[in-house]
Amino acid sequence: MSDNPRVPAARASAGDSSASYGPCVLLKHGEIFLKGHNRHRFTKQLHDNLRVALHGVGGSTWIKLAQNVTVLGGQVPQEALVERARRVIGFNSVAPAVRVPSTLDTITAAAVDALGSVCGKRPVRFAVRVRRRDKKFPLTSSRMEAYLGARVLEAVAGLSVDLTAPDVTLAVEIDRKETYLSWERYPGLGGLPVGSSGRALVLLSGGYDSPVAAHRAMRRGLACDFVHFSGAPYTNPSSVYKAYALARELNRYQQPGDLHVVALGKAQKQLAVAGAGRLQVVAQRRLMVRTASALAVRTGAQALVTGDSLGQVASQTLANLAAVDEAATLPVLRPLIGWDKQEIIDEARSIGTAEISVLPDEDCCSLLAPPRVSTRARLPELRTVERRLDLDEVVEALLGAARVLRPGQDDQEEPTTVGSCPAPA
Repeated sequence: MSDNPRVPAARASAGDSSASYGPCVLLKHGEIFLKGHNRHRFTKQLHDNLRVALHGVGGSTWIKLAQNVTVLGGQVPQEALVERARRVIGFNSVAPAVRVPSTLDTITAAAVDALGSVCGKRPVRFAVRVRRRDKKFPLTSSRMEAYLGARVLEAVAGLSVDLTAPDVTLAVEIDRKETYLSWERYPGLGGLPVGSSGRALVLLSGGYDSPVAAHRAMRRGLACDFVHFSGAPYTNPSSVYKAYALARELNRYQQPGDLHVVALGKAQKQLAVAGAGRLQVVAQRRLMVRTASALAVRTGAQALVTGDSLGQVASQTLANLAAVDEAATLPVLRPLIGWDKQEIIDEARSIGTAEISVLPDEDCCSLLAPPRVSTRARLPELRTVERRLDLDEVVEALLGAARVLRPGQDDQEEPTTVGSCPAPA
């Protein structure tokens, strides 16, 4: 029998004693199917990202491209392949499946085994949906659905057909040489393959917002590095630990990016001494994006990403966001600009960062913050404060003392061989 209880054991068909089949995973493509002549570039990036996600899975694997579908298989438990594939941005759905030669007898045997294994002896309503990519196959899609449904009813007790609201839908996709059967489907992350839209630098705090913004940026095809501003030497390192844990979790969705840690505490004190007052928080944010812009040039990033949500806190009013943008030399992307807090928290839970974000830390933004923050910071006043400092020198000192960490890159598991799909049996 198969090691995977979801996958029927290999079996010879009535007319072909050598025909056999085995587990695989069907990955339906997301937005890239809309691309035109450069679709191959997006597909290549998608497959490169899939290979990265498979690193350390513990055995050899293979990847095959079909029509708007990627097929994944190998000498690895099917559940492990499904779990890794669900991390890869760019697939709309992930479906455990079996792969069989495209003969009528073999497909029929696989359909009977599949529904017999899944449904057992309990009463189940089922439907069969056939997609015939090979138009030379002797039966049309509708005739094949009726044929397979009849054969399943004959062979498996307790089943009934329900084409409107079935308990189980058996999807059959017929190509020229091989056919794929699946009866379970998980949602994918959708979006564009990470790296297909360029590179960005995420201003990563320890809260809920910025990790969700980073994940949203990845779903639009941006590969991300991270920069975390700590309040050191006036705060403890708890925020750095959180930022590392968050970056490590986010790196599960991409080829791992670096985390740059910048100790901002002394510069924050310089702003306070310079008389920032109610402008302190906005002045700090301007210094952060100024520093992040300079860092982005060194790392090859083309944009900054922040977790700002319009009006969520006093520093995120439209006037204050505009004042912060004026200090940046790169576009500042805000994927969460129209989200409310509960939406952000819900998303954080779904991507796995919420449990880290809720941990206590000493946030640098609260260091030296005034009792009341200006909700309408004016550029002339901010520039007056900044002229009392040599900002170029401050930025250079901050970057000169920055540390570079590599979350998720130093603890890789055993390598995995990824090859091409073997020929059908």
